[in-house]
Amino acid sequence: MAAEPIPTEPLSLEDDPAFPLHRGGKLEMRSTIPVRNKDDLSLAYTPGVARVCTAIADNPELAYDYTWTSKVVAVVTDGTAVLGLGDIGPAASMPVMEGKSLLFKEFADVDSVPIALSCTDVDEIVDTVIRIAPSFGGINLEDISAPRCFEIEDRLRAALDIPVFHDDQHGTAIVALAALKNAARFVGKPLSELRAVVAGAGASGIAVSKMLIEGGIGDIALSDSKGLIHEGRDGLNPVKERIAALTNRSHLKGSTEEALRGADVFIGLSGSTVHESCVATMSEDAIVFALSNPTPEVHPEVARRHAKVVATGRSDFPNQINNVLAFPGIFRGALDVRAHTITEGMKLAAANALADIVGGDLTADYIIPNPFDDRVAPAVTAAVAEQARREGVNRV
Repeated sequence: MAAEPIPTEPLSLEDDPAFPLHRGGKLEMRSTIPVRNKDDLSLAYTPGVARVCTAIADNPELAYDYTWTSKVVAVVTDGTAVLGLGDIGPAASMPVMEGKSLLFKEFADVDSVPIALSCTDVDEIVDTVIRIAPSFGGINLEDISAPRCFEIEDRLRAALDIPVFHDDQHGTAIVALAALKNAARFVGKPLSELRAVVAGAGASGIAVSKMLIEGGIGDIALSDSKGLIHEGRDGLNPVKERIAALTNRSHLKGSTEEALRGADVFIGLSGSTVHESCVATMSEDAIVFALSNPTPEVHPEVARRHAKVVATGRSDFPNQINNVLAFPGIFRGALDVRAHTITEGMKLAAANALADIVGGDLTADYIIPNPFDDRVAPAVTAAVAEQARREGVNRV
């Protein structure tokens, strides 16, 4: 069965309902205090503001109490890997970055500012973000192509004492782990005994693999366009060399399709196609997460002929693996305790909180909460904040 058809001819600007929604942008800035008279003005601005500035100059930590710094996130991109559209540049990325800020606000009441940079050089991006960081309580990196995104995040995490989080990596990984924990529970297989195949070794594929390892999965075989990644394979970049050392304990070689024989889990993050015949070779009660958008690696209805649990990245099928389940609550929790980083433990806590929401309502079509479930953000927020305090990375 073919995937749901996608229009081949774009609608005109006049006929497409997306354009009126986006006209003028999706965000605006509002003041939090009234300025009704000269007394209000003298406190909000000069001369009253000078007293606040002087106090912060004497004690920089006061900026967290007397400016917006502690509650605002910068959403930063260079426009090189935008939402399935690829390298479309900073200007074209802005509707997506505004959308990200909209989701921050709507789902966890986190204020954020979309920032599209007109540079792609790693050093320039790192230097620019470091220079603007004093204005923000956290940095959300977005839609930056691999493998540069790994180095950019690592360097910013080392240089800054505020949370730095690349959502394309970690948001997907957190939600995927939560969903897989429940899928494994549904099919009655311990996570520690599952063998997974992950197609796609970009930012999401590598992060998902690492997160599943942290979560205790049995084994993962990760593949890229040249086949399965394994130690000693020619042409691996440093990022893939590191993931090769952590994965593929079975020392499999060859193609994704070959690795699927007898596998318990398939996770697609590649935009490629997996034929039904390959899914049919997976283990009994298999789990398929076909996450590429808009066209999954295998159509969900086809996958269900052979797999007991199926998830996608689309909202029109059950079990959507959607980053919005994770990143708003993660930043809300980190900002609430003024964490200076987001740790692996905080990510695992978020995944566990998401998985726990499903609880006893678990079915094949309900392994992960809906993004509009009003329990999600509070649960993730509380779990992340608690874990930050447990690990001592909090300021309050």
